[in-house]
Amino acid sequence: MAIARHPRPPELVGVPLEQIMERYVARFADRVPDWNAFSDANIEGYRRAQHRFVGAGASGKHDDSKVVPAGNFTLSIMLVPPGQGNAPHTHEVEEVFFVLQGRCVVFIEDEDGRRVSKELQPWEMISCPPGVIHGYVNETDEPVYLQVVLGRGRPETAGFVDQALFENRDAHLTRK
Repeated sequence: MAIARHPRPPELVGVPLEQIMERYVARFADRVPDWNAFSDANIEGYRRAQHRFVGAGASGKHDDSKVVPAGNFTLSIMLVPPGQGNAPHTHEVEEVFFVLQGRCVVFIEDEDGRRVSKELQPWEMISCPPGVIHGYVNETDEPVYLQVVLGRGRPETAGFVDQALFENRDAHLTRK
């Protein structure tokens, strides 16, 4: 007989294995790319699509029934077309960018605007600490797929460095 060394969370006590498997498996083919997941995603240079797998995220703009419930992290796959990326921002928790396909330039900045960049190739990553300004850009002619992990099941909305983008966050959250 198998012995579970850790208890199930309360919401899974007594739940049949078939239901757990159904709720906790997510397939890429079932993900719908969200080209409006972020308040900066409709701005040239920041266009990208999110395929959310784990965690509802701060926007609440997607169908939570298709997302694997999160405990302490979120996980998404980002499709970043050539010439696109994301706006410099911070989070209250760490954020990881892991390159699955293509090449991508990641960067960190200080409050004076000094930027340090590095190109990442497949199977390379950066872990951005909380409060450190960071982002990425696809400077190639090919699309990039990134795995993105945030260290909280429902993180706060990104803290954009650009004041106009920062002020636009709340309006974006109310749009469907």
